[in-house]
Amino acid sequence: MTDMSPSERRLQKELMSLIKDPPPGVSVDAEQAEQNLLQWTIHMEGALGTLYEGEHFQLQFKFSNKYPFDSPEVTFVGSNIPIHPHVYSNGHICLSILTDDWSPALSVQSVCLSIVSMLSSCKDKQRPPDNTFYVKTCSKNPKKTKWWYHGKFSRVFFYWLCWSLFFR
Repeated sequence: MTDMSPSERRLQKELMSLIKDPPPGVSVDAEQAEQNLLQWTIHMEGALGTLYEGEHFQLQFKFSNKYPFDSPEVTFVGSNIPIHPHVYSNGHICLSILTDDWSPALSVQSVCLSIVSMLSSCKDKQRPPDNTFYVKTCSKNPKKTKWWYHGKFSRVFFYWLCWSLFFR
């Protein structure tokens, strides 16, 4: 472990913590993560007593060599993308801690807990109102979207459109 970069050491530590003591309903594909520390698949179950109870989701975390100073790219992947007002049908998640409110003090575990909390607080399964337009015009990397956050879990209103038209 001595020839690892600071980023890799941090990721290794977080991976071991997530394997040893995962949040309820969250697990990491440890074999895949150990083969490539810069890309993880997280399995997540809908919390009991919520609209997502009994559902299973997959998150993909992609890390840069600047992690934890640079936030991970986090998207839902697979055949079951949750229908939620802050989750686009392409898996992009509008959540402030993934961009503007990221801090090196946050971790994969805290991001997972935030996403579980976001899903658990949902009162009505629906896509964001701009889903169709966003999915047709967005970058593959959700971190390139300039989200405009509003409310507890960051609702998008289309500041992104202006940004994408002028700064792409």
